[in-house]
Amino acid sequence: MQEAIILVGGKGTRLRPLTNRTPKPLLSVAGSSFIRHQIAKLMDAGVEHVVFATSYLASLFEEEFKDFSRDLQISYAVEEVPLGTGGAIRNAARLLRGGPADAPVLILNGDILSGVDLRAILARHEDKDADVTLYLTRVADPRAFGLVPTDEDGRVLSFLEKPKTAEECVTDQINAGCYVFRRSVLDTIPADREVSVEQETFPQLVAQGRRVFGHTTEDYWRDLGTPLAFVHGSADLVIGNVTSPLVKQPTEALIHPTAVVDATARVTGGSTIGPHAVIGPRVVVDRSIVGARVTVSEGARIHESVVDHDSSIGADSLLREVVVGCHAHIGAENELPAQLRLACGIRIPSLGMRVSGTATACLTVH
Repeated sequence: MQEAIILVGGKGTRLRPLTNRTPKPLLSVAGSSFIRHQIAKLMDAGVEHVVFATSYLASLFEEEFKDFSRDLQISYAVEEVPLGTGGAIRNAARLLRGGPADAPVLILNGDILSGVDLRAILARHEDKDADVTLYLTRVADPRAFGLVPTDEDGRVLSFLEKPKTAEECVTDQINAGCYVFRRSVLDTIPADREVSVEQETFPQLVAQGRRVFGHTTEDYWRDLGTPLAFVHGSADLVIGNVTSPLVKQPTEALIHPTAVVDATARVTGGSTIGPHAVIGPRVVVDRSIVGARVTVSEGARIHESVVDHDSSIGADSLLREVVVGCHAHIGAENELPAQLRLACGIRIPSLGMRVSGTATACLTVH
């Protein structure tokens, strides 16, 4: 049996308010929860059993998959206290169903969108008789990441902290959040305490001379941890820059069959429109996510933004790189600045917020 572990315990603080009540992997991306895209990819790679390493709002994962009837077994390993990445992997490993000690186990971070071929990673792991194989990707500016240099055969030489100077950037290869572990190696991770796989487990394995290899590709890769990355990842799935078994063919926009979109509206750039949303006349939605039961009134423009479920956007308002929490109301003719995040339930009156001026006269307040 091919098995996998998905790390989904994080609180997704960089995506608040979207994650206030929903774990990041359960947020909708290109028409499905992100975790379902990952599950579909794992099943395509031959995985028959997956363990979710959960913590934050753990019960919602079981709720999401309570009626899941496809040919996949799902188990849930809940962290009662934070265990770090390595501790979470060790905690989840106790629910693996067996197999020989050298059986490969796929491990995915629950917030990484990638085009990497999982079967190719498994094949490289077997070919190198590796203890651990890491998926590595190259980035233009590696200073925000830990570095993973390898030799000419792909064997990992070290794990370096985030470089502070150009001279410390000895490679542009970084850990891309997907691994294959030999089953017996998982059991060497200390149990019942916090462990960082990046700072403790991997460096120790290299220091011990274990066979740790990299699998470096030029495939699509994106960390969905920030709002802008989140909307861009969703859009890239819709338009086909990266593929998922759940997105049947590339398209300009993914509009739910129950949504109502006016004939004069433009929905472009890989945007998604959720169930029962209403998009009014002359509205522009570009490279954005509009959730279920959202109403967007005439002439509003939404660019690279997320509007969570049950919210409304007033006529002629402008949103650019904005996150609007659920059950919010944005009145007419508002212009919201980039990077703004609006809490769930907030109400902004007409003309309540603008970056540029308006010709509309101010009301006299008595």
